[in-house]
Amino acid sequence: MSADMTETQGSWLTPDEMQQARDRVPVVYVDAVPVRVDDRGLVTEIGLLLAATDDGMLRRMFVSGRGRKGERIRDALMRHLEKDLGPLALPRIPATPQPFTVVEYFPDPGVTGFVDERQHAVSLAYVVPVAGECRPSQQALEIAWLTPLEAFSPDVLVELSGGRDRLLRMAMAHCGVLP
Repeated sequence: MSADMTETQGSWLTPDEMQQARDRVPVVYVDAVPVRVDDRGLVTEIGLLLAATDDGMLRRMFVSGRGRKGERIRDALMRHLEKDLGPLALPRIPATPQPFTVVEYFPDPGVTGFVDERQHAVSLAYVVPVAGECRPSQQALEIAWLTPLEAFSPDVLVELSGGRDRLLRMAMAHCGVLP
């Protein structure tokens, strides 16, 4: 595939090629939990996107997406954060980004409890402070900024599918925020 196709289509594989790849190998993703922090670096709010799923359901989710061939992790994070939160979000990615965990998604919920019906995916998960104005774009309908207490309410956790409620707990535990 030419570089021109990559730039104009916004993807490095056609939909058919992507499905063939998903059928054969794990796909590398990044998950980013956007947060607002106070002047001491403590999490004050968690940003959860509201988006329609392929089956027409509304679900809460994090910034997420696959990496591209030849793309650094930092660049994939920035691309997906800008795509989902808008160009004025001002994410603060550290000089040496290290994931707080690695998550394996499988079509079968019995394998790890993290589910992606389409594929086996390996995701590097990050907590990313954002300082600017967030306006969801692309697939997201809105972004809700919730306090950790609000985010851990049963009503919100049930809206996080595919094990993402566990990922939220893991992210906040990594930041020293426990429900």
